[in-house]
Amino acid sequence: MPKKLLERYIPKPETLKQHKHLKMFGALLHNNNLWVLNRKSVPGAFAVGLFTAWIPIPLQMILAGALAIIFKVNVPISVTLVWITNPLTIPVMFYVAYWLGASLLGVDVNHFEFEASWAWIKASLTTIGPSFLLGCSVMAISWSAAGYFVLRNLWKYATLMKWQRRSHR
Repeated sequence: MPKKLLERYIPKPETLKQHKHLKMFGALLHNNNLWVLNRKSVPGAFAVGLFTAWIPIPLQMILAGALAIIFKVNVPISVTLVWITNPLTIPVMFYVAYWLGASLLGVDVNHFEFEASWAWIKASLTTIGPSFLLGCSVMAISWSAAGYFVLRNLWKYATLMKWQRRSHR
């Protein structure tokens, strides 16, 4: 696995330990195993980050950090992957989740206009809510599993290639 590449792009432990929302975890963040890059922590971190990215709640970083601590996987990777859902990707991702949920439930996909208000959210919970939440759940589980197994196999492949290069020397 390109460990050096990951180390270059993921946030430093000191930066995340001082993050205003992650400070609440206090001493739990001082476990060194939460910051290492190895064959167990990286695939698990991808699973946690990709799962959390599909949960339609604000402050997903806090949930990703808490799950990373619980599962003892790499915190920076888990928290960074949450940013897959950003203002540019959320409309597409959540529409796909809604469409998938509606398809699974066998209901028609309704046209709707998003409105950033509490009243719209409350009204939508009964109309598009079940389809949307089912779609988000299915996407969270499938992306999480896919991320875990892809990264696990990439790590295994990279290790095998490294061993082969050593044996040829």
